[in-house]
Amino acid sequence: MFGPITLPFGAKMLFNTVKLKPGVTFDDVELAVGEMCSVVKETYGGAKGGFLAGQVFKFSGFISDEGSLSASKTADDHYAIVTYWSSFEDHEKSHADEVFNSKFSALAAMCSETKELGYDMLWQGAAKG
Repeated sequence: MFGPITLPFGAKMLFNTVKLKPGVTFDDVELAVGEMCSVVKETYGGAKGGFLAGQVFKFSGFISDEGSLSASKTADDHYAIVTYWSSFEDHEKSHADEVFNSKFSALAAMCSETKELGYDMLWQGAAKG
């Protein structure tokens, strides 16, 4: 559950930003996120549906002075759910499925906004030991 992931070159990445409703904390949504991620992994993983791997992040509040060109140095508190798929079509098929929607709806009820953007992998590399 908390191990490293390996991605094949050409994987599709879906970046979902999740803003919680006022007064809702990650403790409130942790079970819903865990159940949703587990369903995706078990139901759509590999040859069953194209899911490769995923990660969940909480915005730390850090905004890089060195890497940010924008004059704005603010960002709303949010979470990121990052998933990797064999294709965008596999992703869309899984997310149209009732099994996924039954879990996602529990999270969505506690969110003020979600936005999921898809990316094509152009490069990947790792630091040398």
